[in-house]
Amino acid sequence: MIHPSAIVDKDARLGEEVSIGPFSVIGPGVEIGDGCDIASHVVIRCNTRLGRNNKVYQYASVGEDPQDKKYAGEETWLEIGDDNVIREFTTINRGTAQDKGTTRIGNDNLLMAYTHVAHDCVLGDHTILANAASLGGHVQIHDWAILGGFSMVHQFTRIGAHSFAAMGSAIGKDVPPFVMVSGSPAEPRSINTEGLKRRGFDAAAIKALKDAYRILYRSGVRLEEAQQQIEVLCGQQEKLRILPEFLRNPSRSIIR
Repeated sequence: MIHPSAIVDKDARLGEEVSIGPFSVIGPGVEIGDGCDIASHVVIRCNTRLGRNNKVYQYASVGEDPQDKKYAGEETWLEIGDDNVIREFTTINRGTAQDKGTTRIGNDNLLMAYTHVAHDCVLGDHTILANAASLGGHVQIHDWAILGGFSMVHQFTRIGAHSFAAMGSAIGKDVPPFVMVSGSPAEPRSINTEGLKRRGFDAAAIKALKDAYRILYRSGVRLEEAQQQIEVLCGQQEKLRILPEFLRNPSRSIIR
């Protein structure tokens, strides 16, 4: 399953039924779980762990040094879960000592061609980064979020669960869960209604989120008052509770 032209470091660990394509390089401290398929001309640099059944397409660069001028060769890591698809020319960097030292990607994510995940980013599960979407350092992407092609996310920004950013969005502030944004700079547009329907949210939950959106973006009340009203509206519904929780802990303040 390992092509003769591939270079696999003696300290790398490969699971069962792993495929390594021509001219790929697997560096020291790399662990590749069962059933992973690494195509040709892939570099998995070092200190990287991949779970099971990941597919990495040709010319991807995974686990390379962080693009941070403060980086001085410290030992840092990249952890990737199961069932992810990493397409052509994607770049994923390891963490830095200034944060927790680890970049993390969860399960069942799709990173399309030319996407960039910078140092210390954290991606949840079931996210999609469309072609050429780019994340600055320390960005958090929560479950089921989608970034359109050529979207850009400023460092230390959070993208909430079930949110959607349209093509070319330039995101410099936190995007709350369930919200759809677009533009440069990105602005809130609506609730991600279609995405929520596909994921089984019922009419009552979607109505509550629309009401929460109106409170947050259309009522003209101060953010603190909007938070209180949304806490009452959504706090008792488990699926919706992530919205008031997100608003209680802003990182770069929210898009508003």
